Amino acid sequence: MPNNKSTEKRLRQDVKRNLRNRMKKSEIRTMTKSVLAAIEAGESDKAVQMAKEIQSKLDRAAKSGTMHKNTVGRRKAVLHRHLAKLSGTA
Repeated sequence: MPNNKSTEKRLRQDVKRNLRNRMKKSEIRTMTKSVLAAIEAGESDKAVQMAKEIQSKLDRAAKSGTMHKNTVGRRKAVLHRHLAKLSGTA
């Protein structure tokens, strides 16, 4: 338990940030699954559009510190690999 005002405030802030970060990560995971489902279904236009949105969200998550930059890079690379298979370039 916090013993002074500043640690109580820090605890409140940490709870808010933790919730916000979990929501961002969950949204990214959900969107990634929907892109992979679109790729499996062969809907290339939809998949490319959603991939752009995910890439933007991933970049913002890295910038804000929600996710590590290498994790973001890896997830973007995996996503682009799947998209490349869809278009037949890889």
